[in-house]
Amino acid sequence: MMNISNHMFPIIKDSPVYPVIYDSNNVVLSLPPIINGEHSKITMNTTNIFIECTATDIHRATIVLDTMVCMFSEYCSTPFTIDPVQVTQFDGSKQIYPLLKYRNEKISMKYIENNLGIGIDMNNINRILKRMYLESSQIDDNNEIDVCIPPVRQDILHPCDILEDIGIGYGYNRMQLSLPDSFTIGQQFLLNKITDQLRNEIARCGFTEIFTFSLCSRDDIADRMRDKDSLTKAVKISNPKTLDFQVARTSLLPGILKTIASNKNMPLPLKLFEISDVVVKDDNYDVRARNERYLSAIYYHKNSGFEIIHGLLDRIMQVLEIPMKTNESTNTTVGYYYYLRAKNDPRFLNNRCAEVLINEQIIGIIGVVHPEVVGNFELAMPCSALELSIQNIY
Repeated sequence: MMNISNHMFPIIKDSPVYPVIYDSNNVVLSLPPIINGEHSKITMNTTNIFIECTATDIHRATIVLDTMVCMFSEYCSTPFTIDPVQVTQFDGSKQIYPLLKYRNEKISMKYIENNLGIGIDMNNINRILKRMYLESSQIDDNNEIDVCIPPVRQDILHPCDILEDIGIGYGYNRMQLSLPDSFTIGQQFLLNKITDQLRNEIARCGFTEIFTFSLCSRDDIADRMRDKDSLTKAVKISNPKTLDFQVARTSLLPGILKTIASNKNMPLPLKLFEISDVVVKDDNYDVRARNERYLSAIYYHKNSGFEIIHGLLDRIMQVLEIPMKTNESTNTTVGYYYYLRAKNDPRFLNNRCAEVLINEQIIGIIGVVHPEVVGNFELAMPCSALELSIQNIY
């Protein structure tokens, strides 16, 4: 008697070989991840359990295996005892499973007090953490706590997760409500305010706003855009579900070009824009990446329409009250100004591309999209594009 899991079949459908598990008597126990046999099912009289974990990602498989082993080991005749298994990997290497790795994370008293707003000594914190199945100890006299994270707490990824456990263990209902020492008036975040104002203004210029996915494929930002260097700047997804979501976008242009490709039957010209965040690497942040607000616009028609995109740039700068530097004799020592400087970029035609600068700082690019890029996105007509970093404008 077999239970067939049809939703798991695609995992091995195209594999030249299938996994199978036999016992010492050569009886089939399981065909992971598809079926389990009647011979190997657990009953009330089962005394010995062999835990097998199958997955397409080794990291997640070890997490599941460690968690299952710890849960079952509580009910062993000798609690918390297991028999490890040596697994031979596909490359011939051997590994003992389960791993059951412990790791340590540090958290400071100042971090706890500033974020929870409670006055509590270290002994009480250690007691609270023990209630949350976390062993901890003080690190010398540094007012830091060393927390030992067991394999059953794979949900703890950052000190803020330990902070949450302390808050739960202490009791949120015990925390005293208090008014701030000074009263302030809330206002809209400046970047969001400028974003909303630009959306309205660009829409008045006849452009249609779109929203595209924050994740894209490696080909979208590299091969299709003729920009191989972009992959070195991109934040990669360690375990992408599909080929369309492999990296975080470093530019809005691929998403807009894909949108045009999906709407080629719409009346021309297509004038599209998007104001959203891209992700850039930054070692100054604990996650080594940060968001940056970009503005991109494209004009797609029988002619390139570079003058229309250029006019949009001038209108954006006009509403932001940033004057254009007209010639080299202009006094540029006072105030804000912008100008264009010739630039060769693989995404754009040579001699049809320029950098946008504000006070000698590069904030974007404008130009006629290279015909090869247009063809890579299965488009048949020329287009011009503009991309600006709004955060570098003000």
